[in-house]
Amino acid sequence: MHLTGDRKGRIEQENDGQDRLLEWMYAHKPGRALLRLLIRPSVSKAGGRLLETKVSRWMIRPFVKRHSIDMSEYEAETFRSYNDFFKRRLKPKARRIEEAPDAFVSPCDSRLSVYQINGREEFQVKHVGYTLESLLRDKRLASKYAGGYVWIFRLCVEDYHHYIYVDHGRELVRRRIPGVFHTVNPAAGDRIPIYRENTREYSVIKTENFGAVIQMEVGALLVGRIENREATDSVKRGQERGNFAFGGSTVILVTREGRAEPDWDILEHSMRGIETKVKLGEKIGRGC
Repeated sequence: MHLTGDRKGRIEQENDGQDRLLEWMYAHKPGRALLRLLIRPSVSKAGGRLLETKVSRWMIRPFVKRHSIDMSEYEAETFRSYNDFFKRRLKPKARRIEEAPDAFVSPCDSRLSVYQINGREEFQVKHVGYTLESLLRDKRLASKYAGGYVWIFRLCVEDYHHYIYVDHGRELVRRRIPGVFHTVNPAAGDRIPIYRENTREYSVIKTENFGAVIQMEVGALLVGRIENREATDSVKRGQERGNFAFGGSTVILVTREGRAEPDWDILEHSMRGIETKVKLGEKIGRGC
């Protein structure tokens, strides 16, 4: 069971059948044995191939109904496969990108938590401690972000799985770190360092309004691919950076000290262990 809130102050408990199954699997020896098989990249890729087939289309209608997805927001009406549906595109005006220069915006539809990085480049996600060096595999780069913030955007399976650049700027570095595919559900995040173990890809982006921002995509259980667009020197706020294939996933932003501050409601929720529901392009903080 975990808590989510919206920007109007409403808090609710989330604890569906998937949550309970994952909690059992990560807490018990037989479940962990099965997970050791499921988190392998080869298994995720095999699952992805199955979801690319026409046969998988039967899953779409029950999924839409179960999660009350408003399909009028999306471009396509028919899909070649379940993964084609999963990677569906929003209509051009379905999301508003906040354009004020000092508005720090969400890169995706998600549940957001924000954590401050201490002077030793460490931060705590629920009950699991991280170092920024272990996340980035780059000690020199990590040292530049002490005192800043880690913004964790957890995408659920029903969310829109495309993501954008959060500001105008130049993409300086892109790096891929291979790993496994744990679920990003809190059932796993409360017990293991998923963001240190999972496959991930990140860029350093020199933005116009927030300094050098790190943007990272983290693959998750049954997500065989992080499908980023080709790197370009110049990027724009709202420009699509990429999308995930099937499954829950995570986007992480890292900002330097004194360059971006979270909106108070999001920071307060995070300090109480509550994820805040946000939309792509929505203002979630401001530049300093």
